[in-house]
Amino acid sequence: MNRQRNPLLPSYDARMMLLRRVLRVVMVVALALVGAVQGSATVQADEGTPPSGRQLLFYNHAYGVFDRETADAIEHSTYLREFANFQVRTTTGSDGQTWTGRYLMGRETYLELFGVGDVSGPDGTLGSAGMGVSTERAGDMATVLARLRDLGVEKPVEFRQTRDFGDGVPVPWFDAVFTTDQYDAFGAWGMEYRPEYFADPRSGTEPAAFPGDVGRERYLSDGYRDHLMRDVTSIRLAVTPRDLANTVPLLRAGGFQVSSVPGDGVVARGGGTTIRLEPVPRERAGLREVGMSLNHPVKRHVERLGDSTLTVGPGARAVWAFPSPK
Repeated sequence: MNRQRNPLLPSYDARMMLLRRVLRVVMVVALALVGAVQGSATVQADEGTPPSGRQLLFYNHAYGVFDRETADAIEHSTYLREFANFQVRTTTGSDGQTWTGRYLMGRETYLELFGVGDVSGPDGTLGSAGMGVSTERAGDMATVLARLRDLGVEKPVEFRQTRDFGDGVPVPWFDAVFTTDQYDAFGAWGMEYRPEYFADPRSGTEPAAFPGDVGRERYLSDGYRDHLMRDVTSIRLAVTPRDLANTVPLLRAGGFQVSSVPGDGVVARGGGTTIRLEPVPRERAGLREVGMSLNHPVKRHVERLGDSTLTVGPGARAVWAFPSPK
């Protein structure tokens, strides 16, 4: 928490500075109390520096669940296959769980889009969303866990995700951590890819660029070079107050600069991607906007995809907007 000034300072400017700081602290404390009341970890979205040391977690990917019309329009879009390294695939994970997603793959980051029911259970309902932030160096997850405990997350939820390439034999994929197993519609997790996954030739991953390389660029192929989309540079998600409170400690533990913004939301910056989280009721939750960098500048093009709008250009950027659920 910021150190307070002497309240007896005589100047008007000093009094106004104090007032602004008090209001900011009140807003942060209120957000933390909301999370505590609903069973979340105790958090603090202070402006300022993250925990000491280098950044450990970086935006990896995010997903959103949309209505069937929008999901089908995305899946069958001819334009998206030109715009990005685009894939539609069904994946089998731990315990035989499967999900069918539409993927836009960049150099280091990607986007995962679902229709209602493409993911089993509550995670496949309209407005559900999630986000993974990952390490670049093997072993950094241990430091993330230590930072989480320093931030008051006493019992982080750890698990190992596997992937089945079709032969019925699960391959270790990544280790992950949530701050809690209680959430409404949005879950964020820290993750570190496993060496067994990189060693499996079916993974299609690249050789290590340095000892202990478990990074995003190694995980993704160079297929982005043949398309416009390069990477995700910003993402905006509408989440419930409890889900927001649960996410802040993970971002801070990962080394993001986390700042409060008007409306009780937060913005996390670091590693080339800006993450904005805005508190809303559950019925208004969901992925709202994605900003992307392009491999080269283009003229403006607007593509309607179901209930969403992808605006590409002008220049070397694109913005994909998704409206609030009706």
